[in-house]
Amino acid sequence: MDNQIEVMVADASHEVYVDTILETITTAAKVRGTGIAKRSHEYVAQKMREGKAIIALCGNEFAGFCYIESWGNKQYVANSGLIVVEKFRGQGLAKRIKKAAFQLSRLRWPNAKLFGLTSGGAVMKINTELGYVPVPFSELTTDDAFWKGCEGCCNHDILERTGRKYCICTAMLYDPTKHQKDGEQNDIEDIK
Repeated sequence: MDNQIEVMVADASHEVYVDTILETITTAAKVRGTGIAKRSHEYVAQKMREGKAIIALCGNEFAGFCYIESWGNKQYVANSGLIVVEKFRGQGLAKRIKKAAFQLSRLRWPNAKLFGLTSGGAVMKINTELGYVPVPFSELTTDDAFWKGCEGCCNHDILERTGRKYCICTAMLYDPTKHQKDGEQNDIEDIK
């Protein structure tokens, strides 16, 4: 089934999937009992219109999603909202989506540090394979607009109580300057 799923940069034509994406993210967070940064319909639709989202479709059926956003004067880029519909899980789709979001981020902001917050082991594994490393929250953007997105999470009180130093999520960072120094290559392939 994985070969039938197309992973691509979303555009305005994909806005018809926004409500399904938001429902899928909310449902998955409830099932896992974890927090999630809540996003509005307009926010996700705007990411699509700006070419800052990755969508996976099996024919016309929604299969997965992730979006990107730059922070701190484009010094940082976050890949957020990664979701795969339950029936499409276990086929490597999350990895394909995350890799496409990584490549899109590197193409648009080649010098930016890429980061993400996650409480999921599968996402941590994917991030590690892409070259991300766990870091303290102090190494992430200080942009208040990013952290405002955490307000909808059920664990937000932990983040606030610790002055944004700790939470349930693990912070992971990809610093392109460290990979250049190590001589590592993270090939950026053409994405649709």
